[in-house]
Amino acid sequence: MAEIIQKDGTWAFDGDALRLTPGRDKNVSLLRRALGELAVPLGALAGVSFEQGKKSGRLRLRLRDGADPLLQATGGKLTEPNDPYQLAVESDRYGVAEYFVDEVRNALLLDQVPAGPVDGYLLPGPAVPLSASAGDGTAGFDGDHVRLEWNWKTEDAKAAAGARTLAVGDITAVEWHPAVGLENGCLRFTVRGAETKAPPKYDPNSVELWGFKKDPLMALVAAAVQARLPHPAAPPAEADARPKELSPTAPEPAAAEADHDALLRRLRELGELHSSGVLTDEEFSLAKQAVLRRM
Repeated sequence: MAEIIQKDGTWAFDGDALRLTPGRDKNVSLLRRALGELAVPLGALAGVSFEQGKKSGRLRLRLRDGADPLLQATGGKLTEPNDPYQLAVESDRYGVAEYFVDEVRNALLLDQVPAGPVDGYLLPGPAVPLSASAGDGTAGFDGDHVRLEWNWKTEDAKAAAGARTLAVGDITAVEWHPAVGLENGCLRFTVRGAETKAPPKYDPNSVELWGFKKDPLMALVAAAVQARLPHPAAPPAEADARPKELSPTAPEPAAAEADHDALLRRLRELGELHSSGVLTDEEFSLAKQAVLRRM
């Protein structure tokens, strides 16, 4: 098992899945704290990287397209502090971070995980019920219905229609956009038979966002709804709601031999890291056992 513990959070990898736990530091964003621990199956990963800086570095996970409803609903617009797939790493733990990356990459190689898109969600999305207040309203979701309620800052024309209750079956799309510069953001639901091009300020199926601290929490509502909508890449006749991956290519005949050589190299690297003091005796022992189990 590979694990790295930082103020920003803890990432642990057991060979089959990564557990991403947000830290308790005051600088950890509201979104990450509200989202809580994430269990990311190895099959949902397209890659992992580590970037070093002078004072701190950053671990990054890259998920396969279509694997996560949060990334699907936000369109990759989450800022760095709100991205649950990034972890700030202190300079004295660079060696552990590099070891962590190597372990995940080796597992992706050994399991022949394809990096291409999937046609079903491999993560469940945020737990429900949940509710978030930001901008001109409050959005709540219980798993079956979205409830939109307005506040005193809502445009009169939109508020006059009163609170809205939208059944998941009537929602054809959901999107979240952050406020950028002078342009406001929104949480918007597209409802069957009520499509509109009206700005979020006037759209009764949208919450307008103004760039305040709680805006990202609306992304969790969007993700929870997205997880219950048909997957954008699912075949038209898809009747099975279970997530399914695109068929991976068959491994080459020489893959087993290449994997064995990679494991032998990894054992040598671990020995060097242990000798140089980067890995403790316990970390070296755990890592060595993990490699030997794969041989």
